[in-house]
Amino acid sequence: MTKTFEGLGVAEDLVDALAERGITEPFPIQELAIPDGLKGKDICGKAKTGSGKTLAFGLPVIENCRQGRAGRPTALCLVPTRELAVQVHDELRPLAAQRNVRMAVIYGGADIDKQVKRLRKGVDFVVGTPGRMIDLIDRNELAVNDLTQVVLDEADRMADMGFMPQVEWILRNVAGDHQTYLFSATLDGAVNGLIQRYQTDPARHEVASKKVTVDEMHHRFLLVHEMDKVKVAAAIARAQRRTLVFVATKHGADRLARKLQKEGIEAAAIHGDLRQRQREGALRDFADGKLEALVATDVAARGIHVDEVDVVIHYDPPSDHKAYLHRSGRTARAGETGVVVSLVLWNQELELRRLQRRIGVSQPIVEVFSNDRRLGDLAGWNPSEGENVA
Repeated sequence: MTKTFEGLGVAEDLVDALAERGITEPFPIQELAIPDGLKGKDICGKAKTGSGKTLAFGLPVIENCRQGRAGRPTALCLVPTRELAVQVHDELRPLAAQRNVRMAVIYGGADIDKQVKRLRKGVDFVVGTPGRMIDLIDRNELAVNDLTQVVLDEADRMADMGFMPQVEWILRNVAGDHQTYLFSATLDGAVNGLIQRYQTDPARHEVASKKVTVDEMHHRFLLVHEMDKVKVAAAIARAQRRTLVFVATKHGADRLARKLQKEGIEAAAIHGDLRQRQREGALRDFADGKLEALVATDVAARGIHVDEVDVVIHYDPPSDHKAYLHRSGRTARAGETGVVVSLVLWNQELELRRLQRRIGVSQPIVEVFSNDRRLGDLAGWNPSEGENVA
C-alpha cells in the first residue's frame, strides 16, 4: 500500500499545499522521519543529498512551530552553505505561509543590515549558516534562548568545512527543552560526537547507501580528442535539459563556460571567486531550466542541490573515487536515474581504469567524436556492444 503524507500524520492544509506542487507520495526518509518528528522526538537521519530530507524535517518543524519574538526564533535550521540555506528556505516557505510561520534566511556574503531588519520584524523559523548566525548573536540581534526545535542539515559537510566549533557553540547556548533533528550522509567521527552530546534517545533512520548510488547511474567513459573535447561536451548538453559539468579550476570553469556559449549552449560557471549574487543567479537559472549547462568546481558544487540534473560530465578527471561519487551523486537524486559521463584523453586512460576498479564499475572506454549520434541518447546504448572501443 502506498504511503501518503496524510497517513504519516501531516495536517490536511500542508498536504494540500504539497499536492499543489505535485508532491503526493513521500520518499523513504520522509516516511521514516515525519511521524517521529511530529511526536517531538529527536531524529538522527542518515540520508544522502537529494533523498528528500528537507521535507522530512521541514514538515514537522512547521507543524510544531511556535510564534517567536523579534530576534528570538523558536526554530532554527543550520546548514553548511549559502546556497543550501536559500534552497531550504525557498522549499519550505510556501508551507510555512500556510501556517503564518515567518521564515528568514541568514548567510554570509549578503547584506547583514537587511538581515537584521528582517529579524527585528519578528521571525519564527530561521535557516542559516553557522558563521553569520554567530555574527548576529554577537551583535545581540539574534538569540537562541527561545528555540524549541533545532535542525542540523548535512552535518558531515559542516564538519568537513570546519564549522564544528561554531555549530557546537550555538548548540551549547540553546536553553531549555528542545527537539533536535540531525541529518547527515555519515554518522561517525565528529557527527557522532554531536549525536552523543546534543541528542536525547534519538529515533534513528537510515536510507543512505553509496552502492545504490553507483547502481542508479548510467556510467559512460568516452575517449575524446583534445581539439574535439568542448564540442563533445556541447553535443551532450544540447540533447539534455540540465547538464552539470565538473572542472578542476575556477579559471577552467570560466573558460569552458565561454567555449560552450560559442557552441550555442546556454552555460554559466559557478565557483568561489564569483560574487554571491552571481552564484545565486546562475543556480536559480539552472534550476529554472534557463541554463542548459552549469560548469562547476568541486568546492562550489557543495552548494548545488538541484533535482532533475540529467547528466553529470567529468570534463576534468576527479581527484579520486570519492570525488567521482560525490560529483556523480548530483544526478541520481530523489529516486531518479542519471547519466554520468567521463571525458577521457589518451594519456588519462590508465588513471581512469584505476578509478573504475575503485568504484566497482567495469565498462569499456568508447572512442567518440562530436558528431556521434550516440551523444544524443547516452542512456540508450550499451557501451559493451559499441564499436570504437579503446
